[in-house]
Amino acid sequence: MRHQKKTVKLGRTAEHRKALLANQVCSLIEHQRIKTTLAKAKALRPLAEKMVTLGKKNSLHARRTVLAVLRQKGAVAKLFNDIAPRSATRNGGYTRIVKLGRRKSDSAAVAFIEWVDAPQMIEEVLLEKKGRKSKEAKRGAESGRKKKTEEAIAS
Repeated sequence: MRHQKKTVKLGRTAEHRKALLANQVCSLIEHQRIKTTLAKAKALRPLAEKMVTLGKKNSLHARRTVLAVLRQKGAVAKLFNDIAPRSATRNGGYTRIVKLGRRKSDSAAVAFIEWVDAPQMIEEVLLEKKGRKSKEAKRGAESGRKKKTEEAIAS
């Protein structure tokens, strides 16, 4: 039984999973928002939040600990200089997961994971979704008009 087993394995070995999550945290730090599967986003969130908590301490030991996990100096510098100070007043909950539905190719649940302190990102996603829906509605209306005109011509 898997009682009290918190680690999500993601179908990978321990080393592969550790490298994957470290790379995704670095991408999240660099790009402020990444698109990934929902399972990976949920597995990524605790690690990203721990890195921000260490970044808020701003000590040499914390910096070395983050560097040991992430293994990218540029990402560590951006975390300590940009992201951690932005989250200084917040006591946890530094990330947000926005579900995007299912991927067409393999029907995997897809989501954005982003920093909460970057609110303009979520607005862009919502506008993008609305724009996509309105485009689909326009296409449907246009095809309906075409059918009606074709039927009128035929009769």
